[in-house]
Amino acid sequence: MQALHMLVLIASSQISTTSALPYAVGFASTVIVHDPDCPPEEPPHYPVWPSVQGIEYTTPLTPAPHTQDHWDPTAYQINDGQVQVSYSVATEPVEVTSQSTTFLSSSEVTRFYTYTPMPRQFTSGTSTSTSTVYVTVSPQSTAVQSTATASSGVVLSETSASPPPDQSFTTSIPEGALTSLTTSEVQTVTAPQPTNTTGAVNTPLETSGNPTKQPFPSLSLRLNSTSLSLIDTATLSGVGPTANPDITSISAANIFQPIATGAPPAQIQSRSDHPVPRLGIQQQQQKLQTNKFYGNFYLGDQTAATWTHPYSVSWSAGQGQTKSYGLAVSHVERSQVTYGQKTSSDAGDSSYFANLLGIQSLVLSAVELGSGTTLTTDTLEAFSINVNLVAAGATSPSITFPLCQGMGFVTGSYNSVTPLIQSGVGIESLTYAGAVVNGTTFKYRALLTDGFVWLIYVIPKNEGYSQNSFTLVSPVSIQGPGSFGGYIQVAKVPADSADAETVYDGSAGVYATAVDISGSMAGSTGNYSLSWNKGGSVDQPLLMFALPHHLESLAGRAGITDVMLQTTTKGMATAIQADSWTLTEPDLPIDMAFNPWSPTDGDLGTLPLNVIEAINAAGTAELGQNISMQTNVGSMYYDGKALAKFAAIIYVIHDMADNATLALTGLQELQAAFAVHVDNLQNYPLVYDSAWGGVVSVSTYLSGNAGDDFGNTYYNDHHFHYGYFLYAAAVIGYLDPSWLSQGTNKDWVNMLVRDYANSVADDSYFPFSRAFDWYSGHSWAQGVFPSADGKNQESSSEDTMASYGIKMWGKIINDKNMEARGNLMLAIQARSLQHYYLYKDDNVDQPAEFIGNKAAGILFENKIHHTTYFGANVEYIQGIHMLPLMPMSTLIRTPKFVQQEWDAYSFGTYAPTLNSGWQGVLMADLAIVDPVTSYNFFSNVSGDFHYSMLDGGASQTWYLAWSAALRGSSYGTKTKRDGGAEEMRVAEKRLEGEVGW
Repeated sequence: MQALHMLVLIASSQISTTSALPYAVGFASTVIVHDPDCPPEEPPHYPVWPSVQGIEYTTPLTPAPHTQDHWDPTAYQINDGQVQVSYSVATEPVEVTSQSTTFLSSSEVTRFYTYTPMPRQFTSGTSTSTSTVYVTVSPQSTAVQSTATASSGVVLSETSASPPPDQSFTTSIPEGALTSLTTSEVQTVTAPQPTNTTGAVNTPLETSGNPTKQPFPSLSLRLNSTSLSLIDTATLSGVGPTANPDITSISAANIFQPIATGAPPAQIQSRSDHPVPRLGIQQQQQKLQTNKFYGNFYLGDQTAATWTHPYSVSWSAGQGQTKSYGLAVSHVERSQVTYGQKTSSDAGDSSYFANLLGIQSLVLSAVELGSGTTLTTDTLEAFSINVNLVAAGATSPSITFPLCQGMGFVTGSYNSVTPLIQSGVGIESLTYAGAVVNGTTFKYRALLTDGFVWLIYVIPKNEGYSQNSFTLVSPVSIQGPGSFGGYIQVAKVPADSADAETVYDGSAGVYATAVDISGSMAGSTGNYSLSWNKGGSVDQPLLMFALPHHLESLAGRAGITDVMLQTTTKGMATAIQADSWTLTEPDLPIDMAFNPWSPTDGDLGTLPLNVIEAINAAGTAELGQNISMQTNVGSMYYDGKALAKFAAIIYVIHDMADNATLALTGLQELQAAFAVHVDNLQNYPLVYDSAWGGVVSVSTYLSGNAGDDFGNTYYNDHHFHYGYFLYAAAVIGYLDPSWLSQGTNKDWVNMLVRDYANSVADDSYFPFSRAFDWYSGHSWAQGVFPSADGKNQESSSEDTMASYGIKMWGKIINDKNMEARGNLMLAIQARSLQHYYLYKDDNVDQPAEFIGNKAAGILFENKIHHTTYFGANVEYIQGIHMLPLMPMSTLIRTPKFVQQEWDAYSFGTYAPTLNSGWQGVLMADLAIVDPVTSYNFFSNVSGDFHYSMLDGGASQTWYLAWSAALRGSSYGTKTKRDGGAEEMRVAEKRLEGEVGW
């Protein structure tokens, strides 16, 4: 006899259920099972129901007897797509219809196809019966034995070609659009939630490729001296400064103009065999970025996170709570931060703070993505990248994620696959909120078990899309319709925002694909604009998150919303509804040149006579050092520091101490040492790496050691290394302008600028702005090394030295656009570093438990660790954010900050206990707030000063000029060497302590 099992759906209020299955579910409708034709004596082909209060049967039914050994409850979806129930029934291969969906079993995600109803024949030795049902079956293997036990004890069996999943559950809203259900209906799953959802903290430092050496070379090199024979300056033709370094105004309409367009100089050989593969990177015209926020997507196993702020994203790759193969989206609240135990090197309450890793708040995935999924990337640009997930056997991406710094939504572009939105935190409910954006975008609210609501926006491209087509199919999974084409966006609702949903609705459907940057300068004011290219519903305004330093410099307040989300290490991000931002820096340090300088007093080039005498004495001794030996030690970093040191000595002697003979004698030595590098004859020459697009040391190619020269071959620290060369070249070019046109000097130095601070994106040899992050407001030092906590940078001060080098080189070669960019970068750094690196007592962007440390130590994208890679001494940690003390230092390190730092660490009593180059660093820093004590130290008033107290990139000559000049407001003028005799005598007495400042 044929028994027809039919489900009838009628509107009703939600009721709770309990079940013997692993999941208890709620129905928004009452389910009636109608089985009028099945007499009791027939073998029971009835649905095996869990114990559900309120289920009404039209005829009395007794659930079929079953045990785990004989009859496992199995989930099917009825083919009208309107409710999911638990069945146990044998099946056979039948014809597939057009409708399909996905169901999550307790052990795996299984794709279901809706089959046309077919009669089934069960045969045993004593009886035969046929049952027709509407079901969805799972084609996951070639055969399965389905069994049912008849009331008489006769076992009826059939072999099916495709097994159903072993267990599942139902949800409270049907997959299809139901006219009887409103948009406020809630899908719920009352069930055991995921465990281990709290994430993890990466506490140890990842030392691979990072420096373990101190940032200055051996003292023995500096003590090695040679005889110095003074030259006759009368024999020098055309040598002497002809360029005026003093500038009061700069005008530039477009500061992002090419530096140069040609290949590196011929002496720089090219090779294409860089040891780091370009994993999954698709071919593109622009040269590849190495130090940008998204590097983890093509490094290591491609699973470490990327921070766009305020969100982070990572490829799940079958890992984590969800075991998904989609893109996990995470946002961490400040309350979830982990703090490190305070050490003796910490003035703050904690040694580090770290945000949790591995929390899969939501995962944008697809049913088709499994263990064979691969990740590729394309369109690698300075602010953005496309991340593609490609299903096994597919030739095109299943999902593409356009990622952009500051993006308001995480967007996935789906290509005819079945959407699967998962959560490692757990989903308590899913509410369909209806259509927005003129009915083109469909909105859901997902309440996670951590209490936060995430909005899900579905923007279909399919014709005839049924708007309420996403179903909460488990505590961790939301199912979409098959063959979906279009976009899915997710965004987190802040806990304290009254109108966040309205704001998000106003920008739903549109997303940023790339950024165009432009900039200009007029007088001492600089502007830069970020203009986003858009995809999706392009008539909608973009929603992008601004960091604290953006809000301070934003030109105009239009579009700023009250939607704010915590970032990991950049304070609170604020959403702005606009397609572009213009940011203004009104006080560029355009008058900063080679002399000591301060924001209040400007250029400080006048020195008293006794200081000039001390400088000449120190300069004579220091120029007697072996310049060629110190500047060729097998490290671009150490070589650059030494070249810059001698350049500063020579400049001070020439321009501040009026000793052209001594200065030009030293200049010849410096030019010869610089020529060794220009001619590529140093111990470890440079090569042009055509694979990534940059100039790197050959050292690692020869040794196989990725950490050689602080990781230079792997693109670590290029701005640190090459910035020193730029400064040295600027001094040489200033003192001897003819040098600029000799050989490849200018091209070689421009090559270094293009490597770490290129001004355009279409350069055939170098990427745009490798190091400096125009969104974050500072540079990233880490190159092509994977990192669990993202990119990092240790020395904020050497970051600014790199920008200062750009400014000064641009000034000397008369590249106004380059000079303007250097000025603008310095102004941005002066602003951003106060928020993220250097902490005054009133800093609100970093945790109160950490700001007492005053300086970051190492800033990662996900944590800040108050330490260094080369040791945890307090002078290392604080000092790496001081050196080199140069004209730009007073712009970055404000007197208020310096005083607070000195007080926090009692440096007044601690510094004298040091007998190393770090003592000199600290005492030079002291000049910003106490130049008298600083000058007395470097002028050896106490008799205790020794060259061992100077680091390898510093000199007594420069520090004497530096500390003396920083009281320029008391005796100096902006015009050099034109003060009166009485003024000079007063200045001398002040320096000697006979009269007050």
